[in-house]
Amino acid sequence: MTYVAVNAVVIVLVALACALLLRRRRDRGRIVVLMAITFGVVALFTAVFDSLMIAAGLFRYEADHLVGTRIGLAPVEDFAYVVLAAVLLPSLWLARPGLRRGRH
Repeated sequence: MTYVAVNAVVIVLVALACALLLRRRRDRGRIVVLMAITFGVVALFTAVFDSLMIAAGLFRYEADHLVGTRIGLAPVEDFAYVVLAAVLLPSLWLARPGLRRGRH
């Protein structure tokens, strides 16, 4: 199984969870903008630090399982986990029961 196939499953599950958790919120637009900003920041850190770790030889990827596109030295497949961090975790945070009743 390629990394893309694994990541596709992760992204589909994240998209479904996000859609379910945010479907009744009125401030979805603001939340999506904040998720996009979060994605940008985490993606930047992923590109920089994954590239440094790969350059240092801390880990490597089997070329047979990669698409071939890289951002820095980091394969594009690494960025599926950025989507997970930027979308699913804030969705779960916003869906917690205390927020619906106005408690933080």
